[in-house]
Amino acid sequence: MRKVVLVTGASSGVGLALCKRLLEEDDELHVCLACRNVGKAEAVRGALLASHPAAEVSVVQVDVCSLQSVLRAAGELKQRFQRLDYVYLNAGIMPNPQLNIKALFSGLFSRKVIHIFSTAEGLLTQEDRVTADGLQEVFETNIFGHFILIRELEPLLCHSDRPSRLIWTSSRNARRSNFHLEDIQHRRGQEPYSSSKYAIDLLSVALNRNFNRRGLYSSVVCPGTMVTNLTCGILPPFLWTLLLPIIWLIRFFANAFTLTPDNGAEALVWLFHQKPESLNPLTKYLSATTGFGSNYVTTQRMDLDEDTAEQLYQNLLELEKQVRVTIQKNK
Repeated sequence: MRKVVLVTGASSGVGLALCKRLLEEDDELHVCLACRNVGKAEAVRGALLASHPAAEVSVVQVDVCSLQSVLRAAGELKQRFQRLDYVYLNAGIMPNPQLNIKALFSGLFSRKVIHIFSTAEGLLTQEDRVTADGLQEVFETNIFGHFILIRELEPLLCHSDRPSRLIWTSSRNARRSNFHLEDIQHRRGQEPYSSSKYAIDLLSVALNRNFNRRGLYSSVVCPGTMVTNLTCGILPPFLWTLLLPIIWLIRFFANAFTLTPDNGAEALVWLFHQKPESLNPLTKYLSATTGFGSNYVTTQRMDLDEDTAEQLYQNLLELEKQVRVTIQKNK
């Protein structure tokens, strides 16, 4: 029986690179592209099948920023599949990123310059907005829409015969200081992206505590710093052109500059081959690239505690109850 891999945000960036690389590893997989734009997803499907005719590739339309879309997609997936072996929770947004010029120049002359440029710590702010579901857009897209998807797909994910895997795209920018349990949607802050990625780290730990015994395992990954649709909006194109040679030099001192989605997918592909029982749930797996362009995987212990992780999980369950009541009323 073919293993089934579901990838959200699979039509571009790391998601697309991941699908290509997974089929290079095993062209008998069934890869399901979970994308907002069906037209782009169908074009990707055609290209993947052209290069890997032995594979099965399907498409499901889902916008993780719309709970109605998530519920509809989950229902469709439960009709199509009996189980999901891997779910890559990769879709995400960083809307209207603004560069903090003061922090940038301050960082240039500090001892932490390599760390700051590797993680964008304190450099980026974003303008968030409220969605049709009444939730903060970054929170709903990056974590809560995925959380509801997982909850809906539990019958396909929890099996005693062999484990299923959740693999989240997190970030080195996931910072404890930007997350607060009393404001999990980051309504009162200016770094919702960092907050949402830290929430992902916490949720992954809580999912392992609650679901490992049912055969479901969760891991988090950082693909590194890449030039993608997500990051291109931070600076004008001509500045990226000027900065790239400098970034290539910095890469000899900082392995986080993976630069391309193909390099960024390294840790996601590596996890595909690992036995989940052997992985540390408190570890983040990082895609890394040497100055000469060789890819490898490194690890980082996540800066969190399990009690906070469990509390976030309970808060998400409570929020889920609230939004389901609202959805039911609006039908």
